[in-house]
Amino acid sequence: MKIIWLGHGSFRIEAAGQVLLIDPWLTGNPALPEDRHDEAVAGGTHILLTHAHFDHAADVIALSKKLGAPLVGQYDVMSHWGETEGVETIGFNKGGTVDLNGVAVSMVNAVHSSSFGGADGPKYGGTECGFMIAAEGHMIYHSGDTDIMADMAWFGEYYKPDIGILACGGYFTMDMAKAAWAARKYFDFKVVIPGHYRTFPILAQTADELRAGLPGVDVRTPEVMGAVEI
Repeated sequence: MKIIWLGHGSFRIEAAGQVLLIDPWLTGNPALPEDRHDEAVAGGTHILLTHAHFDHAADVIALSKKLGAPLVGQYDVMSHWGETEGVETIGFNKGGTVDLNGVAVSMVNAVHSSSFGGADGPKYGGTECGFMIAAEGHMIYHSGDTDIMADMAWFGEYYKPDIGILACGGYFTMDMAKAAWAARKYFDFKVVIPGHYRTFPILAQTADELRAGLPGVDVRTPEVMGAVEI
C-alpha cells in the first residue's frame, strides 16, 4: 500500500489494485507543481470527495471525465452531478459502505461545512464527511476537514483504524495539538499522516506539534508527491 500526499488535503492511495484519489485539488493548488499534475492522478480508479469546497472539489468533475473514474461521495451532490454533468457517480451516505473493487469505503461524520461558490452566494453542497477505508488488512481513517468531535470515540472503537490521515492545519480544521489529543484519546493509530497544512501562511507550516503530542506513534510527514509505504 502507498499513501501519497498531493499537497493540501489531497491524497492518492494505491491499494488492492485500486488508485483512490481523495479530494484531488490540482487547479490553483500552490503545493502541487503543475508539471506533476498528470503524474499525481495517473491511473486513478475512483475519486473520493469529502465535501464541496473549491480546494477539494474544483477538479473532480474534469478528472472524472478525463480518467473515466467514478466520483464517490455524499448522495445529494453525487446525484446532482450525475444528472447535470454526465459523470459516473457512486452516491451514498453516512453509515453506508461501498465496495470499490475490493476496497471497502465507509462514510463517517465530520464537523465542517460544504458549499459551492456561486454568483448569488454559496450553494448547498451536500454534507461534509470522512472515510474509513479498508484494504490490504489495514483500516485508514481519512478525517476530511473536521474539528474534534465526540463521534471519534465510536469510530475508534468500532472501526479500529490503524492509520490516520488527519486534517490538522488549524484555522479551518482542528490544529496539530487538537489532532494529537484526539488521536491519543479516541484511537490507537500506528501511523499518522497530517494533511491540510503548509498550503497557505494561515495554516500550520510543520507537524512538529503533532509529532510531539504522539509519542510512540509513527508520524509520517512526506513531501508533496512523497509516498508513505505501509
